[in-house]
Amino acid sequence: MAGTGAVALVASGKIPAATSSGEAWERAADIARNVKPPTFPDRVFDITRFGAVADGTTLNTAMIAKAIEACVAAGGGRVLVPAGKFLTGAIHLESNVELHVAEGATLSFDTNPASYPLVFTRWEGMELMNYSPLIYAFEQNNIGITGKGTLDGQGSARHWWPWKGKWGGTLDHGWVDGMPTQLEARARLFNMAEAGVPPEKRVFGEGGYLRPPFIQPYRCRNVLIEGVRLRNSPFWNIHPVLCRNVTVRGVDVFGHGPNNDGMDPESVDHMLIEDCSFDTGDDCIAVNSGRNADGRRLDVPSQNILIRNCRMKAGHGGVVVGSQISGGARWVFAEQCHMDSPDLWYAIRFKNNALRGGLLENFYYRDIDVGQVGRAAITCDFNYEEGANGAFTPQLRNVVVERMRVAKAGRVLDSQGLPKAPVDDITLRECEFNQVTQPSTIKYTRSVRLENVRVNGALVKSLG
Repeated sequence: MAGTGAVALVASGKIPAATSSGEAWERAADIARNVKPPTFPDRVFDITRFGAVADGTTLNTAMIAKAIEACVAAGGGRVLVPAGKFLTGAIHLESNVELHVAEGATLSFDTNPASYPLVFTRWEGMELMNYSPLIYAFEQNNIGITGKGTLDGQGSARHWWPWKGKWGGTLDHGWVDGMPTQLEARARLFNMAEAGVPPEKRVFGEGGYLRPPFIQPYRCRNVLIEGVRLRNSPFWNIHPVLCRNVTVRGVDVFGHGPNNDGMDPESVDHMLIEDCSFDTGDDCIAVNSGRNADGRRLDVPSQNILIRNCRMKAGHGGVVVGSQISGGARWVFAEQCHMDSPDLWYAIRFKNNALRGGLLENFYYRDIDVGQVGRAAITCDFNYEEGANGAFTPQLRNVVVERMRVAKAGRVLDSQGLPKAPVDDITLRECEFNQVTQPSTIKYTRSVRLENVRVNGALVKSLG
């Protein structure tokens, strides 16, 4: 590869990887077979039996905790939130408990930060003690959040969202000069992680303004999140961390606040995401594995993740890997997804840099239907945030996209590696891109293969 960032473009040929596309999709089928949702005993614990009041103003945190405690004491079952609007603070799930939010029910989460006591958590890829996620489980087995009801995080320009501070452009989400922000605490957390301060001594919470995520199972096994509607999270929406055997099915996520990622599997092994809808203020699905030194300390990749039959509207990316990806990621699959919004920047997105590092390999996408995206259909970006300013080598190799149909995009591909860290092996097969207005940007990228790819109606052998 020339020092100017030239790329070798090959019109056809076999993938020079150890795994063919057919073999890879057999692995995806194994993920679907092996990820099994938990089942729960046939016992019901209605929160109103424990004093919960559906008036939208009574704080029901203690009542819900009592229902969970009784469910655990009985050997597990369903904690039922019936129709009505219930205000609550943090909910902590335990093993063999299914939190079921019935149709017509709303769990509305208190906007008072004091309702979220300190717990061991992960924030932007770094472990610490911080505000409890709104729904949290730590080292539990067989947990569920189900039902056709609504979980309302009540993030808004008045609550939670202004803590981000000025967010670029005109989107300040309620922040004005003189209001407190997360910036000082965020920088302090970064420094503590880089210095190797033990996570339990990284204590934040009050005065730090680090917003809690909505749902976070941490070091859990056998997790089911199904059917619920999530609205207006303070921060990330669904954030399983260091979990195994996770099923997320039929959820509807909406929130255009800062960092309102729809779903962030972080250092997760074996996860199925299907039949979900995302309309978000950040990435729809972002696969992560820890930031910088903290990600390398734990060194646990995200792997064996299957995404299928999902719908993405607004967001920075549809199916995304990174940028908190220092622990690596591999074997991520997406199929039969529909993406469409002028406010969706990219359909498929990889983001990394030389401060994160991490090995990213074996990503397979097929039958992706895109109405429109605002920027590029596919992007591989090693210049994200700190870019080349770091001592760690980002690696991305073996990305295969088959039967992607795009009605409108600024570019087909924006792939920019680094001079000493090129992107490796991108294959586009049987793809069609229409209303493309700009040439692809390809720098420090090695081997882009095009097999029966059409751009604006014409069969192409190169992207430019």
